[in-house]
Amino acid sequence: MTDKLISVIVPIYNVEKYLPKCLDSIINQTYTNLEIICVVDGSPDNCLDICKKYSEKDNRIVVINQKNCGASASRNNALKITKGDLIMFVDSDDWIELDTCEKALKSMEQYDSDVVIWSYIREFADDSKPKDIFKTESCGFSEKETKNVYRRFFGLSGEELSNPENADSIVTIWGKLYKRSVVEKIEFVDSKVLATAEDLLFNIYAFLRVKKVSYINEYLNHYRKDNNSSITSKYNSDLCNQWQFLFENMLSVIENNHLDNSFKIALNNRIALSIIGLGLNELDNLNGTVTKIRKIKNIISSDKYRNAYKTLTLKYFPIHWKVFFMFAKMDFATGVYVLLVVMKKLIGK
Repeated sequence: MTDKLISVIVPIYNVEKYLPKCLDSIINQTYTNLEIICVVDGSPDNCLDICKKYSEKDNRIVVINQKNCGASASRNNALKITKGDLIMFVDSDDWIELDTCEKALKSMEQYDSDVVIWSYIREFADDSKPKDIFKTESCGFSEKETKNVYRRFFGLSGEELSNPENADSIVTIWGKLYKRSVVEKIEFVDSKVLATAEDLLFNIYAFLRVKKVSYINEYLNHYRKDNNSSITSKYNSDLCNQWQFLFENMLSVIENNHLDNSFKIALNNRIALSIIGLGLNELDNLNGTVTKIRKIKNIISSDKYRNAYKTLTLKYFPIHWKVFFMFAKMDFATGVYVLLVVMKKLIGK
């Protein structure tokens, strides 16, 4: 195995409770040729002091202290100073297995891949739930298969719709090792513009450069789901507009790069399935039930979503999902709301 430098980028904000576990999992990697860039994004807690103490003990750690401008800007600023041949992202409230870098580099070299992807575990307060990205053993994908991996970023298709909860399992920037050439000169969209989907759009552009992907069917990332201060756990009043911006950009990539019709079908399915995320977001609204149902009604009756539902194939869905999308097609907002409440309780959102 060659001695390539891996730059690990960690954007940090208001996570002093979780940060030591994250940093310990990185500095104690079995593969040691690392550059660890910690970007403290105007954090109001003791994150900066924690990072400074770690950097005093480990000279591989670079600490950037900046005024608060969001995770996207933090990652962009880190990318500008990276020296590594390879790039990896870790969220500061998560942690990774101690042999993650070693296994990822071995996979990349074994299969001559441009990006390595691996599975992860969702860590709830009192439970851990694994998430498999692909239904296959660890492998290297051919160039043709890699094209289908890329299509997965746009959305699910065919039998994949039997597990609609997997629509976003692949889109994160963590859980991946990138060759520098794949991400060079690509920037994350401002978090205020795109909120929680900046990872997806970054990968949409990055994977245009990817010819081969390899996959490690092991749970190397631990994705914390019990952090109530996370942006993904808060109500976003502008989420619908932000996702509209996302969908327009994704369609432009399809058209400008002459991608085949399977990408448009996948994007259409993503738009239809996005009612789940938009609906769950409305449940976090502090307004009363009547207002929440009215807002859900406005979403599912809009032309964009009605057009998406028209071509959404329901035959692959489990029965509860079929009922959900039948309610959406019927503009039955109360039924959609009730199923969303049940769903939220089941998934522990």
